[in-house]
Amino acid sequence: MKFRATEGAQRVTAMDVLQLFGLFAVTAMLVCYALEDRSHWYILGFAVACALGSAYGFLQGAWPFGLVEAIWALVALRRWAQVRPLSKSN
Repeated sequence: MKFRATEGAQRVTAMDVLQLFGLFAVTAMLVCYALEDRSHWYILGFAVACALGSAYGFLQGAWPFGLVEAIWALVALRRWAQVRPLSKSN
């Protein structure tokens, strides 16, 4: 009986880590989205945060959420590529 209680406690801890990962991803998305007018790097940060959100969605079993976040990551990455300053190669 004691083994089962420990096994259940490990499952709860693993779920808490996954939830913290999801909270981090969504918070990073919010912060980067709010600050994206300040620098093109925040747009890239938003793309990375969306990719993390996508991973979270797939890891928790909500594949539609994971798929939509992956699309958002690609859209944000494309937007970053369009607005970033081009380096001069002269």
